[in-house]
Amino acid sequence: MTSIPVTQEARLKRVRMMADYQFGKGAGAVLFDDGATFKLSKTKRIRQIHSGGERIATVRAKDGFFTLSMEGARRLHAHLKAPAMRVAVADDAAPFAALGKTVFCKHIISIDPDIRSMEEILVTDKDDKLLATGQLALSPQEIFHSDRGAAVLVRSGIDKEEKEN
Repeated sequence: MTSIPVTQEARLKRVRMMADYQFGKGAGAVLFDDGATFKLSKTKRIRQIHSGGERIATVRAKDGFFTLSMEGARRLHAHLKAPAMRVAVADDAAPFAALGKTVFCKHIISIDPDIRSMEEILVTDKDDKLLATGQLALSPQEIFHSDRGAAVLVRSGIDKEEKEN
């Protein structure tokens, strides 16, 4: 059996549709420009999307959703109006989130009520300055009814990224 070659344009269209579904209409075009390149798995599935030599997002194998790099988070943050896809943290927790540390329930001051547990989200300070990106561990309702435990499993922080470079 021969496989049909998949074009760059077809892959780009696919990841843009996936991003629009996950982050909202228009997110795909913002995240993935026309020069995007793809790293594929051994089975030819898209695993990572790069732009300008920098990773923008990775496709999670378990569910097909994107995890964002800080560059991907910056692009999405510029595109989405607050409070969309955001969790805002208190001033005392902001430096820790920026270093890539877990955000706890007691430090959250506001949250997009439409996001769900396990979604990829943006972590900001009270002034909507981007600090980190990660995965929401609990629902917004659970976060505000709890004063303990992890709320956001931070994947990457803005200051952690600068120290690594």
